[in-house]
Amino acid sequence: MRTRKILFGLLGIGLLASSCYTEVILDDDIIVESPFNTNQALQAYDLWYVDINATKGNGEVPFLQRAFTISFDRGIVYANNNIAGVGKTGNGLGIDVGSYSTLSGVVDIDHDIDGFWELDVYAINNSTLELYDSRSNTSYFLNGYQRNNFDYDRLFYENINLLLQEYGAWEKTFTSEVGAINEFDNENFLQFFSDNGGYFRSSIDASGTPLSNLEWDYEGDYEVFDTNDETLKTLTLDYDFLGNDYFELYVIDDSTVELYHVASETVYEFGGRGFIQYLKSDSKTGKKRVKSANKKMNVTRKRKM
Repeated sequence: MRTRKILFGLLGIGLLASSCYTEVILDDDIIVESPFNTNQALQAYDLWYVDINATKGNGEVPFLQRAFTISFDRGIVYANNNIAGVGKTGNGLGIDVGSYSTLSGVVDIDHDIDGFWELDVYAINNSTLELYDSRSNTSYFLNGYQRNNFDYDRLFYENINLLLQEYGAWEKTFTSEVGAINEFDNENFLQFFSDNGGYFRSSIDASGTPLSNLEWDYEGDYEVFDTNDETLKTLTLDYDFLGNDYFELYVIDDSTVELYHVASETVYEFGGRGFIQYLKSDSKTGKKRVKSANKKMNVTRKRKM
């Protein structure tokens, strides 16, 4: 009796697969050679966004856990380990982090820091790949984009906590004339840390003060909240002994955020200063991403756009 062995049975996946296959008969077995071209699939898109919230398994592949995007280009692996700079660093692909080679349904990655990894590659649909690490029984899901249609809003808003920590400080660059006078008018610098679940400092030093000369006047805990609107995040600054401020938080670009102070109806813009670039050496390989744990706040947008 003949048996049919499917080596890698992913058929009809648009860009990710060819429409033909061949059969090789060895004795009584028919081996159906997969039409899935792994290298072609990996290079089908310029950027693969690592959907960290879709990850399955309790292990990790370190360089995937750090990356916002990963790219495969003629044997070289590129990654964007920073949010700021996506679309610009390395002509949009990020930095060179290693090399790769492919077999049918497998990519072998030799990462400059994390060493050698053999990952199974599965096409979920025309624009989604699964990279599976059998050692840790963990799957990462990658969403494909070309450089000219990358979803920056998704990147910013899904990872806004990390964006806030990619700069040494945020300097106030604009205050709207509309809005009631409030104490936050006097604060010109903010600094965000991940320690203790979300720790911040603020300064009333004059705009333009060098970061090394800043005196931090206030401190406390901060928290970012999700809402029912994917492009609306809210931010609370809980000052030690001084109450708290509540804002709607918007991302203008990778170095500018807007805070709308709901109580006073004042709009502030802050620009990032002291960019912290994550490369490949020492401790600057990037912060590890985790699945979103933001609490949800049941509010409606107050800012008039």
